[in-house]
Amino acid sequence: MELQEKKVIMDEIAIRRAITRIAHEIIEKNKGVTRVALIGIRRRGGPLAVRLAEQIQAIEGVKVPVGILDITLYRDDLTTLSSQPQVHRTEVFFDINDMHIILVDDVMYTGRTVRAAMDALIDLGRPRSIQLAVLVDRGHRELPIKADYIGKNIPTARSEVISVLVKEIDNKEEVVIQEIIDQ
Repeated sequence: MELQEKKVIMDEIAIRRAITRIAHEIIEKNKGVTRVALIGIRRRGGPLAVRLAEQIQAIEGVKVPVGILDITLYRDDLTTLSSQPQVHRTEVFFDINDMHIILVDDVMYTGRTVRAAMDALIDLGRPRSIQLAVLVDRGHRELPIKADYIGKNIPTARSEVISVLVKEIDNKEEVVIQEIIDQ
């Protein structure tokens, strides 16, 4: 499978604006940030969760807890990924019981990643609520899961891929849409 870049959908400024807007929406929906924590879904959800926490602190003057969740062992496609899937560490160093947990991910697609993340999260405790923030919602849901906070809706064809690039991992900051090229 080869990917061909079609178009840059969001640049660094658009990503920053989306994060700022989502931070305001989280504060508004939760009537502040008391008992709110952010947990990014590994990989790119982690840096996005950190940025949201920084933005919330800039707005509210309150530092919210941030964690990173590895969902590898909770995926329903684990056997198709690799014979030796790479498992990373979950880094949630606070009690999630009775907290409003905001799961953070880069792209919402079928809903299967979020389902796996909720399963992993429940193994850590019993949050008061679980909300979902995504930078991009591309549609094509296979499970009845809906994001509470969305940076940008980008309707796509199944032959397209949305790639979120963040400085912390990719040394570049943009969201691109790519076409799958059959060879």
